[in-house]
Amino acid sequence: MNTATSFPAAHEFHISLRVADLERSTVFYAAFFGLQPKDRTARYSTFIVPQLHLNLVLLVNDRGEALDTYSLYHLGLGVAGKAQVIEAYHAAVAAQAEIVKPPRTTWRGTPLHELWLRDPTGYLIEIYARLTPEELAQMPADQEPVFLLHHETE
Repeated sequence: MNTATSFPAAHEFHISLRVADLERSTVFYAAFFGLQPKDRTARYSTFIVPQLHLNLVLLVNDRGEALDTYSLYHLGLGVAGKAQVIEAYHAAVAAQAEIVKPPRTTWRGTPLHELWLRDPTGYLIEIYARLTPEELAQMPADQEPVFLLHHETE
């Protein structure tokens, strides 16, 4: 690819996902984004999420094919800070999402406050916040994850 040429600046990011249960997935993403779908039919639900410049379309699995939730490793949502990761955890629990990794601070790789969950079809979602310089200074010597809610363990 010629490095002197680039793609045009994005106005919106669009993702279409086939889902196992359109109703459950629509309810989940409405709670996840805090808004109702812009369009909704028996075949799809469309979410326009202005703050993310996102156009997400959930589609029924009308051919009944196996949905490969492995090749799409995960969707990520960056939030403002640790408090928002914890808020997202409580919202995910209320939405009956499967919690894969409870809210914690990880130090290896890119240090983050993170929460991992699955949507109703099984797609992984990471909700994360980058650490502030003050938070980075609190890194433990062993670099083991620190859980953000005291009652949580892996």
